[in-house]
Amino acid sequence: MSDAKPLLDALRGARRNPPPFWLMRQAGRYLPEYRSLRQKAGSFLNLCYTPELAAAVTLQPIERFGMDAAILFSDILVIADALGRNLTFRDGDGPRLRPLSPGDELPVELDQAKLAPVYAAIRLAKAKLPAKTALIGFAGGAWTVAAYMVEGAGKTGFTRALDWAKRDPAGFGRIIDCLTAATIEHLSGQIAAGAEAVQLFDSWAGLLDAKSFRRWVIEPTKKIVAALKQRYPTALVIGFPRQAGSQYRAYAEATGVDAVSLDQDVGLAAAAELQRLRPVQGNLDPKLLVAGGAALDQAVRAIRVSLGTGPFVFNLGHGILPETPIGHVERLGQLLREDR
Repeated sequence: MSDAKPLLDALRGARRNPPPFWLMRQAGRYLPEYRSLRQKAGSFLNLCYTPELAAAVTLQPIERFGMDAAILFSDILVIADALGRNLTFRDGDGPRLRPLSPGDELPVELDQAKLAPVYAAIRLAKAKLPAKTALIGFAGGAWTVAAYMVEGAGKTGFTRALDWAKRDPAGFGRIIDCLTAATIEHLSGQIAAGAEAVQLFDSWAGLLDAKSFRRWVIEPTKKIVAALKQRYPTALVIGFPRQAGSQYRAYAEATGVDAVSLDQDVGLAAAAELQRLRPVQGNLDPKLLVAGGAALDQAVRAIRVSLGTGPFVFNLGHGILPETPIGHVERLGQLLREDR
């Protein structure tokens, strides 16, 4: 075990007390400093694609709360943008893309000029991080990004994507294969720029039955992890198949990820069983962080009791909510630094 970066130690299988922590969407609308930069950027995508601003946002929660990791400020759909799907964001309505239909051809390669600012932001943020703070890059899982690309929007049931995957698995498989290769390249670019760990967000994995989950989530993830490990043997990969339920175990066993991030629906007994296979990350309900008070204190301590005896990274079960009071995040940090 190294004292240099607690998060990386935990992902490699070491027990740390207190546990390292970071929060999904830890840089976001609940922070006034984020809202200020967002206004300056003029649009969400401008914020993502302006390296100086994206790096500054990446660092904001570290400067305020001192998490053990910063996660790059970007979006999972920049890959779709770099594949020519004309990504835009509408305030209050989420992402919009040119929908993908059967017969459409995707480029063989990503538009690297489109993604160059993302890698530049990593280099800028890395240079300013404290010595003990790790830097995490990320991408969406192939299934999740494909679902957005087929629907052309978020906030849907992704019925078009689910139907296409069942009706034409060979055609849908070509989309998944393209996105798998693109994700390998995008994460490789992030690691080359300085990311020490990367997280795969398969945010809509819970929509799939067991057979489809293996085909559209496990198999692409396994290919991505294997390729990254071949190129960058020391890089660490966290997998987050949100709401995978009973499929979490198969995911942990089959994909080769270094750690598995758990949503809040995974019970602590089940989480402890998964911890026997891989380091785990999670899984406080974001609504409890909004509520604060005794409920927050009790939940955080229960998670630490259940998972703190093994390799563990404390996080939320999903992204931090915009209405989260800053004082509650400060309280969380205090709870996580308590000796047990």
